Amino acid sequence: MTDLEIRPAVADDVPAVVALLADDPLGAQRESPDDLAPYLAALERLKADPHQHLMVAVREGRVVGTLQLSIIPGLSRRGATRSIIEAVRVHADERGNGLGTRLIEWAIEASRRHGCRLVQLTSDRTRTDAHRFYERLGFEASHLGFKLHL
Repeated sequence: MTDLEIRPAVADDVPAVVALLADDPLGAQRESPDDLAPYLAALERLKADPHQHLMVAVREGRVVGTLQLSIIPGLSRRGATRSIIEAVRVHADERGNGLGTRLIEWAIEASRRHGCRLVQLTSDRTRTDAHRFYERLGFEASHLGFKLHL
């Protein structure tokens, strides 16, 4: 995978990132690839916040994966900084070749560079393949998550 670049997303990447987000049964219900305006506005907010990192994996000029890494300073755990990995997606053509592992390894190393003492993520309970993937990388299913839609 030497031909792979992991870099911050730019506006030209947004259509491909949104397509990745929408390319599964859950994402198809919540994403709108035909209306990029809210995604472009969100990218500007992310770029303005030094604690947010929307990354893309690019091979031969094509976005083939993405994730968002959020760095969160905190008071708990003796003032520990933690990171949250969100919206991990790999293009269907790239699954099974180690790209997802490379993205998560990038996020873990970036978390270390930012002084994080904990890396966490959530995954929808229906994504059993993703759960096995994260467990294989050393993540533990340690908490029960809750959401309130506003």
